[in-house]
Amino acid sequence: MNKENKKYLLIALIYIAFISLGLPDGLLGVAWPEMRASFSLPLDALGIILIGSTSGYLLSSFFNGFFIKKIGVAVLLALSCLATGLALIGYTLAPFWWLLPLLAVFAGMGAGAIDAGLNTYVEKHFNEGLMQWLHASFGIGITIGPIIMSNSIKFSESWRTGYIIVGIAQIGLAVIFALTLSLWKDPKNKKPAGSKQAVKKNKEIKMTQTLTYLPALMSILLFFIYTGIEMAIGHWTYTLFTESRGISTALAGFWVSAYWGSFTVGRILAGFLAYKFLSRKIAKYAAAFGLFGSALIAVNLSQWLSLVGIAITGLAIAPIFPALISSTSYRVGKEHTTNTIGMQISAAGLGGALLPGLAGVLARNISLEVIPIFIVVLFILFLTINNLIKKITEQAAEKAA
Repeated sequence: MNKENKKYLLIALIYIAFISLGLPDGLLGVAWPEMRASFSLPLDALGIILIGSTSGYLLSSFFNGFFIKKIGVAVLLALSCLATGLALIGYTLAPFWWLLPLLAVFAGMGAGAIDAGLNTYVEKHFNEGLMQWLHASFGIGITIGPIIMSNSIKFSESWRTGYIIVGIAQIGLAVIFALTLSLWKDPKNKKPAGSKQAVKKNKEIKMTQTLTYLPALMSILLFFIYTGIEMAIGHWTYTLFTESRGISTALAGFWVSAYWGSFTVGRILAGFLAYKFLSRKIAKYAAAFGLFGSALIAVNLSQWLSLVGIAITGLAIAPIFPALISSTSYRVGKEHTTNTIGMQISAAGLGGALLPGLAGVLARNISLEVIPIFIVVLFILFLTINNLIKKITEQAAEKAA
């Protein structure tokens, strides 16, 4: 197989892997009524499973840089897919419900390693357009997941069938990764003798060094804030529209669905824009456009402007996450990139859990109307930190020159 064909095969594998990453996320919501009936669980027991999966995800993504340096990205992906597949099949075999949160930890660890590992690899080896399309493919997976589960329940009358199907697919992907290890070899590692010192220097960057490096910490904070914005809008705008602004459930549901749907569309379109504009500029202008959309929701001049505001915000912020990943090396330098990407993804998971929770606390103690104001403040904070990183990076470049 020639180099060009190998490249296209590798790209196909990467996209398939990210589609598979989205599949399990789309299963649980549809499966939960049947799952809790199987184990006679209360409705809120779902939270315990989510804590397990989130904990595993945060742990493995945070230490992604360490694992990649030790075993390489291909082996990490193969082991992670295997762990995820076995955990999902384990759900179907568990005789006691308390095993589900434990299995969720392993499923989360596998997902976190796949997510961070693929993002690190694509950031290093491919262009910004492919990064946008990579994240669009996740949207395909999370869309297919509920279809698999709902049809499994419909035709086999069991939630277990859906998990078995996706679990087997994950194990099959692990086998494919194991059989294609040679495709993932880093050509940049084959450097002339004169570059050994630089390679050695890069390898000496430890996680503790990255954690004490200001641009890296600020970059990590960007992900914490961005994902908090994304999830807060997705979780709370339906409640805001229906309970505070009197919008019908059908209309509010349609526009919130459009918000989530815009992510896949926005990232596909941004993939083309990335060939003409730098990722860091895409992230900056997308956040500014998102600020405008969220301001429309906050000022509430009319019902329709609020609804248009959520659509604008969704389309605007869709490319931010992949654009931030692609521009990681610009913000922190290549020597810190591998460590930082894993930490960024971990911070994203944490922000997606904590900031919507904080929005809920504010809404309970003040009013639901405080939520869009909170989101506007987060956008302003995001843009401020992003500009500070730009100044620090430019000052460092001037000193180096």
